[in-house]
Order: sequence, then structure tokens, then C-alpha cells
Amino acid sequence: MPNKVSLRRLKLADFRNYQTLSLDLDGRHVVLTGANGAGKTNLMEAVSFLSPGRGLRRASYADVTREGAPGGFTVFAEIEGMEGSVEIGTGTDGGDEGQVRRLRLNGTPARSVDELTDHLRVVWLTPSMDGLFTGPSAERRRFLDRLVLSLDPEHGRRAADFEKAMRGRNRLLSEPRPDQNWLTALERQMAELAIATSLARAELVGLMAGLVEATRDDQAFPSAAMSLSGFLDGEWHRPAYDIEEHYIAMLRDGRYRDAAAGRTLEGPHRSDLLIRHREKDMEAARCSTGEQKALLVGLIMAHAGLVANMTGHAPVLLLDEIAAHLDEARRAALFDRVHALGGQAFMTGTDRAMFEALGDRAEFLTVSNGTVSGAVTS
Repeated sequence: MPNKVSLRRLKLADFRNYQTLSLDLDGRHVVLTGANGAGKTNLMEAVSFLSPGRGLRRASYADVTREGAPGGFTVFAEIEGMEGSVEIGTGTDGGDEGQVRRLRLNGTPARSVDELTDHLRVVWLTPSMDGLFTGPSAERRRFLDRLVLSLDPEHGRRAADFEKAMRGRNRLLSEPRPDQNWLTALERQMAELAIATSLARAELVGLMAGLVEATRDDQAFPSAAMSLSGFLDGEWHRPAYDIEEHYIAMLRDGRYRDAAAGRTLEGPHRSDLLIRHREKDMEAARCSTGEQKALLVGLIMAHAGLVANMTGHAPVLLLDEIAAHLDEARRAALFDRVHALGGQAFMTGTDRAMFEALGDRAEFLTVSNGTVSGAVTS
């Protein structure tokens, strides 16, 4: 049974529509109900800032900071985490886009927000992800990289470094007489980062496949078959060094073509995550809207289980508007699976009645115009 990670206190200042907020939580699941626009998702977004990155909306810091606030935003949490009790404070000094996000752990400045993964992992599912299967490949890559990041905190840095090196190569190729030695050095750096990034993605896909196979008897939600395509297809059986050298040769031979295109045409930035409905052996994009929602829920829950198994600690789950498109039986099955995971989940909805199956496993809070009240047990 994975160890539980839970928020015991959450304080916000100048975050979205919250001027100030202080919540004491008892470690159970948290259900946030209220009208649309009340601030339910904003509160969930604040919790998502307890992980590296820009939160579940991927918003700029200027957008996150409350309109009219004199400075930046602050998120503070007391966590029973992976290394025991910890106080986490994060935020910015000002609302401008150029502001830097800062992190303090137990009052001490942290070197990087990546240190958050030493204390908790956060996994989320939001309505904006409903178009994952039918949207552009960039959205699926971003989704996959978020899954990898939950297990490999260095993945985000590798992907960012690859993008930086690729932009440098693109600029060089746009010059009339680019420095060939500098191009070679950038291409070698790109190859090292590209192969490491792609192998991390492939490892995650393989781990997910194994977990899905082990739990395929659970019929509450359909299972997903995942694979990668679009970058060095058919080459991944070879040693990593050989694949790197192969990609370096591709980059070298493709310089004139990439210069003409104004971009790098081969790389992990062109790969795609292919997803199929296992039971129907059908591409997820061709499934009905209801099947796609159930497939996505099953995929997120499988990943949450993988995080729990790999780290020994259940992740904090953020499930925004989770009950709206599930029937009563699937809602009950989902709540049972969330609880069996062994962690703490935050869930939102407009109708409290949709969460009654949780019973006393959750505390119910009402959100209204940037205020939270209730703390009523069901």
C-alpha cells in the first residue's frame, strides 16, 4: 500500500480571484462545489503549483496574479509529504511576465522548483484535456511529458535544453555562412538530449502498458494501448550511442533542407503519442465522446497508480469537473478507485449530489466568489 501524501493547510494570497484564503484540511479527499466561475478550478490550480511548471492551465504568472494586486501571488501549503512534514511556499514578487517563480521549503530558499518532487507528486485531469485524442500532436507530447515528469524530474530540463539547442541550430542555419564547427557541436548536443528525452518517453509508455495489462480485468473504465511514432521509427532496438550517431548524421545531412524550411524537420519535437481503445482495438480519436472521456479517466488513474508504485507514495490527484460526464455507476467506480489509490484527491463540480458516493471519505467545501466555506462531512 503506497504511503499517503496530503495537504493539511493551504493559504493563498492574490491568486486568481482569491485575495486571501486559508484552509485547514483533515487529510481526506476534498470536494469543491459551487457555481461556474466561483473559483473552484482556481483553487485546484493553486494546488498544481506545488509541482514544477506553470500549473494545470500552463498560465503566465501575470494571468495567475489577482487583477489589481500590488505584487505577485503566493501559494503556501503544509504537507504530510514523501519526506515527512514540510511547509512549502511558492510565488512571484510581481505580476509581470518577466517575474521569476520562487520556492521556499520550511522557510529556506530552494535551488529549483524541481525540489518539489522530493515531497509530493501532483497528477491532474481537467476538461481542457478532453480533446487530447483528436487535437494536434503537440498536445499529446505535452501530455506525455507531464506524465514522464511525474516520475523523472529531470525530464523537463532535458526537453527544454533540446529546444534551446535546436533554436540555436535554426538561427545558425539562417545565416549565409554558418559556422560548421558550431553546428556540429549543437547537433551533437541535440542528439544526446533527443535520445534521452525519447527513451524516457518510451520507458513511461512501456511501464504504463505493463500496468494496464496487469489491471485489465477492471472493467469500470476502458484501457489504453499507447505507442510512439514520428521520430526514428524502427531504430529503438539499437544501443543508445548508435541511435545518437544515426540522428547526428540525419541532422548533418538535413542542414540544407532544414535551412530552406526554417526549422528542424526531424526530432523528438515531431513525435506523436498514439492511443487506442484496447478492448475495441480502435483508435481513440474514432471513439465516441463518452468513450474518450472514460478512456482518459482510465489513463490518468493508471498513471497515478504507476506513480504510487514507482515512488512508494500516492500522488495528490486534481480531478476538475470529473463527475459531469460520467454515469452514476462509473462515478462510484471512480471514487472507489481514487480512494483505493491511497492518497488525497481534490475534485470539483457544480452539484454536490454527484459526489454522494464518496460518503465520509471526503470533506465537502462550498466555493463562492473567491471564498470557501462548509467543511461539512457527508
